Amino acid sequence: MRSERASSRPNPGLSPPRRGFLPVGRLSRGRHIPRVTQRKPFHRPPSLLVANAFGTRVSQALTSLLTPPAYRVQFVSTGRALLESAPVLRPDIIVVDADLPDLDSVAVCRALRRDRAAWSIPVVVVTSTPATKQQRLAALQAGAWDSLSILMQPEELALKLDAMAHLKLDMERALQESAVDPASGLYTSRGLERRARELTAEAMRRHAPLACVALGVEPPPGGGGTAFIAQVLQAHGRTSDCVGRLGVGSFAVLAPATPPLGALTMARRLSQALEAVPPAKGALPLLVHAGYEAAADLRATPIEPAALIEHAELALRQARATSAGGRIRAYEA
Repeated sequence: MRSERASSRPNPGLSPPRRGFLPVGRLSRGRHIPRVTQRKPFHRPPSLLVANAFGTRVSQALTSLLTPPAYRVQFVSTGRALLESAPVLRPDIIVVDADLPDLDSVAVCRALRRDRAAWSIPVVVVTSTPATKQQRLAALQAGAWDSLSILMQPEELALKLDAMAHLKLDMERALQESAVDPASGLYTSRGLERRARELTAEAMRRHAPLACVALGVEPPPGGGGTAFIAQVLQAHGRTSDCVGRLGVGSFAVLAPATPPLGALTMARRLSQALEAVPPAKGALPLLVHAGYEAAADLRATPIEPAALIEHAELALRQARATSAGGRIRAYEA
């Protein structure tokens, strides 16, 4: 019995295998960078935008950790390239090397939070050496979600990125299913469709008019710009109007008790209010196009709720596509 107990003891010269991690390369003496097995699958591969100097140990470690098909990764080599790419790619997570060749990572985080990336996008600062308390605090105060060493804490970074990705995708799914976007206060596409059904039913019952005005803003707002445009539209609308977002730079207003002439007046008023907004420093003034669909008596000329929004959006596309007839178009079948 004694020999059996002795044989069952772990060999002190062997370290137990780590669950879920496989060594993929030795980047420094005595240290492995693991490849992480996901704890649970994503419903779509998260997109990551990574800024790091190519060929460094941090670059090699990130390449080892962020492997497809778990992630879709776009690498850039400078902070300036990151700031240019973020509003275009709109990634799920941004990873910033603390030792970028051109810009300080803290300054990059501040710029991202100021006007290029929504606060719902996690930003992580990674270093090749243990970060000091002051460095971590500076990164967090600049808007980073975390700051840690990829070579000293590769497993922790991998697990945190995994958790952040799940949180980001879960938030995205919840917003898609929600009627209102909490960040801007605008109705989502689902919310607009729901309100269109309710307003259409009420207008048909009362033989009342109903309209939908679609507005296209150029250049498309990013970051907090969408919330600001929402404030302008809500401030110049009526309490009964339902303001929602159709897509990037496109908005819709469902307007009860509004006949076709009233829809045209509303489109002009809202367009002028948006174009009167002073542009940000270095930015171009806003240019607004509009399209609308309306019925003077919805029971006499019925329109399906989804078609009401679709027609206004189609008229907006027509207004954007041609300069003839001005920048406001009514829907024409």
